[in-house]
Amino acid sequence: MINILRIGTRGSKLALIQARTVRSLLATNGVESELVIVKTSGDSFSDKPFREAGTGAFVREIDDRMLAGDIDIAVHSMKDVPTKRPEEISICAVLPRAVPYDVLIFERPLRDGAIIGTSSLRRQAQLARYYPLYNRKQIRGNIDTRMRKLRASEFDAVILAEAGLERLGIRINKKRLPFIPSPNQGIIAVMANRGVDEFDVVAKLNDKRTFIEGMVERIIMEALGGGCLVPLGIFAQVEGESVSAVAEVLSLDGQRAVRLTDRMPVDSYERTSQAFAQQIKERGGDTLIAEAIAIGFGA
Repeated sequence: MINILRIGTRGSKLALIQARTVRSLLATNGVESELVIVKTSGDSFSDKPFREAGTGAFVREIDDRMLAGDIDIAVHSMKDVPTKRPEEISICAVLPRAVPYDVLIFERPLRDGAIIGTSSLRRQAQLARYYPLYNRKQIRGNIDTRMRKLRASEFDAVILAEAGLERLGIRINKKRLPFIPSPNQGIIAVMANRGVDEFDVVAKLNDKRTFIEGMVERIIMEALGGGCLVPLGIFAQVEGESVSAVAEVLSLDGQRAVRLTDRMPVDSYERTSQAFAQQIKERGGDTLIAEAIAIGFGA
């Protein structure tokens, strides 16, 4: 018997919008819920690169609260959820994917030498590779903080996920970038303990197409390894009975890259995603991954 579902979420504007979206969908299915805000270790790293907070920085404390029975389910940006999870917790639903791409936001036309803000190793490497005339600079903070720094002219432009801007209803000059996005970018995931009533209730929200796309990207990412220490983009799209996938591993300076595009049958995506990752390694991706990890741990 389910009374009121307790939804664990971070307290940022974007996290709350995502959690309220899930709450609204549950309400349409006759399920009452409430939000429980949890501060995570990732929220405390406002002035440092994300990778210094460690894998799962925005998830660990929420997992702990779920395992302790303080919350029933949790809502996350799926790209923040590590592939290695506590055995008791699993993704029970994903919502239809929003626009997955990166955008450059700016207030005035950009010139050669413009200072571009991003905290992502992937975006830094892709920016260096595809826009070498721009300068890269580390930036931290939530979307509001980054936009404030942009308007204070600390940066000429900032790279953000287009999905976040759309969910927050922010209107600003933007240019969609031709980057392969982060695995799971634009996907909202709902987590729950396996084998409990809440899991089955929330599973009714699952979008099958997005779930397959998200899992293909996660399988490839886990098989390649490296996590946030490696500049890595992966994007999958279900097209009828097949899934198209494209992935790119870059050197930290963006000068070298291994890129692979392929299609795989939907009904065997788990096995073929593993084979896809192996091809990337054999083409030199393993060397780039090892180099990035060695530099990351040595930093």
